[in-house]
Amino acid sequence: MKSNLRLLTAVILGALFCLQNTNTQAASIKKSAIGLQLYSLRAQLATNVPGTLDEVQSWGIKNVELAGTYNLTPEQFKAQLDAHGLKAVSGHFGYERFRDDVEGVAKDAKVLGLKYVGCAWIPHNGDFDEKTCREAIAVFNRAGAALAKHGLKFFYHVHGYEFQPYQDGTLLDLIMRETNPQFVNFQMDVFWIVFPGQDPVKLLEKYGKRWQLMHVKGMRVGTPTGFLTGHTDVTNDAAVGVGKIDFPPILKAAKKIGVKWYIIEDESPWSEKQVPESLHYLETLKW
Repeated sequence: MKSNLRLLTAVILGALFCLQNTNTQAASIKKSAIGLQLYSLRAQLATNVPGTLDEVQSWGIKNVELAGTYNLTPEQFKAQLDAHGLKAVSGHFGYERFRDDVEGVAKDAKVLGLKYVGCAWIPHNGDFDEKTCREAIAVFNRAGAALAKHGLKFFYHVHGYEFQPYQDGTLLDLIMRETNPQFVNFQMDVFWIVFPGQDPVKLLEKYGKRWQLMHVKGMRVGTPTGFLTGHTDVTNDAAVGVGKIDFPPILKAAKKIGVKWYIIEDESPWSEKQVPESLHYLETLKW
């Protein structure tokens, strides 16, 4: 009897282990958490908003991130999004607006139905420096607190130039340390982490839930890296899963810390070909 019980227990434990292992292998990103930065189609949107949104809709995309409204008012652009079954979850606005017109940003964001409102570039001449960095920290803290009163979440999109050395770390460490985590969130653009020679997984683990959103963008094989400019030729963008960036460990780490949105961005001239490839990769990737 005892022998039979031991055998039964072993079978049950083995089955549970296999089930757990299968679930781990089947982990993936939810399709509902994937979006597209419409800047990827900026040239097309500049001349034909309805036709471009038709194309986005045809790819099966439901969520988008904005970077302007392409000569339409926020009300008009929102109407176009609604007509195409698209939901804008986040949007980028210029640094100067967060500094000088944060209430105007809030108004536009509410019209567009955004939840996240972000800044993608801190203006600077030459190398990004501590003085400019501290000025931006003050702007971000004020803007984040003001936007929170409207139910909006502010974020800063890291662009690669923030890795200038500072004390025993970088200026990005200073931004993370001096911004209020209650009001200032961050968006990791994987391309702009790899380009200056940094490790996305280590940064995700280091700053955890400060990362709320992610730009998922591939990098062409042969792209030079190790630069702190925040600039490179747009032809270096590749479809996600193609090129020199190893995405599975990055996406696994992002999911583990609770990144909310995985937003495809492709600035290349052939984004219309590569975006569907990136979307298919994210929707079918398992680990």
